[in-house]
Amino acid sequence: MNVLKPNPTLDKLTRFLGSVRGTDKVLMLIQYVSKILIWHLQRTGLSSPTSGNRAALITRILNLAGPVADTRILLRYSGLIPLLQWTLHSESSPAATAKQQFLIRAQNAVNFIYYPLEHAYWLGLHGVIPMTPKTRDTIGIWSCRFWAAYVVLYFAQLYDDHITLRQRERALLKKKVKVDDSNEAPHVSDVVAQVEALKAERKALTINSIINAAYFPLTVHWSLERSSFPDVGVGICGTIAAVAQLYTAWKAA
Repeated sequence: MNVLKPNPTLDKLTRFLGSVRGTDKVLMLIQYVSKILIWHLQRTGLSSPTSGNRAALITRILNLAGPVADTRILLRYSGLIPLLQWTLHSESSPAATAKQQFLIRAQNAVNFIYYPLEHAYWLGLHGVIPMTPKTRDTIGIWSCRFWAAYVVLYFAQLYDDHITLRQRERALLKKKVKVDDSNEAPHVSDVVAQVEALKAERKALTINSIINAAYFPLTVHWSLERSSFPDVGVGICGTIAAVAQLYTAWKAA
């Protein structure tokens, strides 16, 4: 008997890690959990007899977190290509309402500015493009401000999606009551399928809202020249966003 058989979970994990999205979300979790670990080590042990070991561990974590953050930025260097593809698609197949289409266009516009600014900041940070620290930091701050603008616009889209979905849920509830009263089997199965579809949409909307809410304080923090937002707060918000996005990326793999 052959005990070595194909494993569906392993197949899915291979697809997941073989995608840019899957790799990015794993690295994102490492990047932000590292901040929480460093905060914990600094808070609990630097004054203890083992402080030297803890300081060495913090250094090792930082040595990992730095390249991980760089890798995530490098993975976004092709971001303009799918953004262009999505822009062309969204223009050829417009949203249901003028408001929704405006929000999509505004999000696309700010992202077309955000990506090049982030790329320029990273190239300046690593000395690939010569620029003064002041210029580099200004570019970095403005890239985050455009990211913050995207997050705000996405909040508006999520709220609009929530209103539309709630209207559809109410309409389906009325339809369900009528079908239950009539007891017509074909109609019952059709309504059940619609209920499940709306549940899936509501779940996706909730997860995207959590992700966006976790990103919002980070975008504000990095958009300010001086921010008092603690690094552990960055770690917590980033970890929440990473876990939620890992879940959605895994389900889609």
